[in-house]
Amino acid sequence: MGSAGAPVIEVAGLTKRYTDVVAVDDVGLSVHAGQIYALLGLNGAGKTTLIRMLLGMIAPTAGSAWVLGAAVSAGHRSAGLRSAWARTGYLVEAPAAYPELTVRENLHLYARLRRLKHPGRHVEDIIERLSLIPYAARRARTLSMGNLQRLALAKALIHSPDLLILDEPVNGLDPVGVVEIRTLLTGLAREHGTTVLISSHLLAEVARMSGRIGILHQGRLLAEHDASSLDAHRHRHLKVSTRNDATAHQVLRDRGYHPEPGLLLADERALARPEEVATVLVEVGVPPTELHLVEEDLEAYFLRIVGADHA
Repeated sequence: MGSAGAPVIEVAGLTKRYTDVVAVDDVGLSVHAGQIYALLGLNGAGKTTLIRMLLGMIAPTAGSAWVLGAAVSAGHRSAGLRSAWARTGYLVEAPAAYPELTVRENLHLYARLRRLKHPGRHVEDIIERLSLIPYAARRARTLSMGNLQRLALAKALIHSPDLLILDEPVNGLDPVGVVEIRTLLTGLAREHGTTVLISSHLLAEVARMSGRIGILHQGRLLAEHDASSLDAHRHRHLKVSTRNDATAHQVLRDRGYHPEPGLLLADERALARPEEVATVLVEVGVPPTELHLVEEDLEAYFLRIVGADHA
């Protein structure tokens, strides 16, 4: 694992241009040992391009990236980078497998490519961990998209990597499968110190497993948050209704509140003590017929940050 305080992944000024299209635009981020970092963005935001640069599959136009202490360079494999790749598992874009081989045969082949000792032991262990036992003898071409995704994740995990880089890892999985993968990844990070970089467009799901979240849009990193502090960045307001909203609006302004159209109050004072708002309105004869806290959900927050149309 990376030394204390040293990033397992570090990106500085990373940029990728294709003629007139900027797919990734001056991105910088750090992912530390044992952290699950979620890179969130709509389709086409640049997530896969960024991951492909991290894995040395394509060369950046500008900027630099380090993985497990080794500088990443497309087409060049230094001893340090070869060592880093040996400690990395990855899944990029659509899951791939040899269609005429069974699940077990695909994994045996991959274990040998990884030069694992006792490959059979690794294969049977990962088949069990990824709930692939009922499908182990099936040819890959007969698998559903969800089980192909499980097989791809099994390939990424078979050598117990220190670092996992996963592009949309829960695509195609049913709700049970999503929970299983979430439990698996959080367990790896917590119990084994595995570092995980996930790309996804599913904010609510990855927020449950991630320690840190970065929001990518049109190639730019718009915001980063610790998952524990994400709630503080979501809009909240107190929704008030009365039988005379015009009077209530003026009364609240006179008492130092800042009501918005529709009698919405975002004042910290109102959010902390809504009962005082109710008391003020009762005292002037316009008691609230509705008074409740409305919190922006995760999806609405995501769309607001990227400036997307909510309709």
